[in-house]
Amino acid sequence: MNYFALLFLQIILPILILLGLGAILQKKFAFRVKALSQLVTYCFMPAAVFINLYETEISWPVLTQVVGFVVLFILSQIALGELGARLLKLPRTEAAVFKNSIVLINSGNYGLPVAQLLYASAPIGVAIQVIMVIFQNITTYTYGLYNLISTAKSGMAIVKELIRMPIVVALVLGAVMNYLSVPIPVPLRIPIDYVAGGFVAVALITLGAQLSTIAVRSLFNRTVLLSSLFRLVFGPVLAFLLILLLGLDGIVAQSLLIASAFPTSRNSVSLALEYDVDADTAARTVLFSTIVSAFTVTVVIYISTILFR
Repeated sequence: MNYFALLFLQIILPILILLGLGAILQKKFAFRVKALSQLVTYCFMPAAVFINLYETEISWPVLTQVVGFVVLFILSQIALGELGARLLKLPRTEAAVFKNSIVLINSGNYGLPVAQLLYASAPIGVAIQVIMVIFQNITTYTYGLYNLISTAKSGMAIVKELIRMPIVVALVLGAVMNYLSVPIPVPLRIPIDYVAGGFVAVALITLGAQLSTIAVRSLFNRTVLLSSLFRLVFGPVLAFLLILLLGLDGIVAQSLLIASAFPTSRNSVSLALEYDVDADTAARTVLFSTIVSAFTVTVVIYISTILFR
């Protein structure tokens, strides 16, 4: 069996199985998807982020490299979305959804589980994905929000909202306790480990349940196809150019390239629904890009492991 097929069977297929399980369970039991999503956001993901950062040693040079890349990558995606919307001459609402579909990446429910499966023996790879999750959340409630409403929330309101995010608290606590070598009492460590260990399964089952609730008449229209092309193909290409520009290599370069390849975030649909801005197109894009990513993410993982060892 070749390496490409092995990657698909060991990394992507397990994810697809859990997504499918979530969809089946949702169809049978009609879970409250919002409650499931809140369980992941406020419980499982913070525990996984905390444990990962608590146990991972990240040098300052590596941290600055990663943060520098992530900032440049998000800016490049914003520029790509703006350029694409102008070239396609999309109407205002469709352009807003198009731009968000490129910039807002599913780094949490999709990207973090992939990183945990792929980098089980290399925690730095998961830590890098955690940083991407934090920056994606910041981008969602700043740029993503601004795209959909004429007057975004005030700067202070956004800052307060971000500070209250559980994953931000978990990141700070994990990093500080790691740096100060603060031990975790056993009665606390055991339940945290249990919750963190369940993150991958619960996050993917929840994502599958969320995707199964998306009602679409057709996945195929110009905006959906082109936004998925920009997100899944042009995004990793730009990431690769940035990696070369910054002179990154090894596991850092590998994990950053992979982190650039994930499909459109479910948050783009949530925002579109909340502000009643072409939510149908946003939903189609999320579903289509997630389906196609089974192949494209496998390709990017394959290429990244060959280019950066």
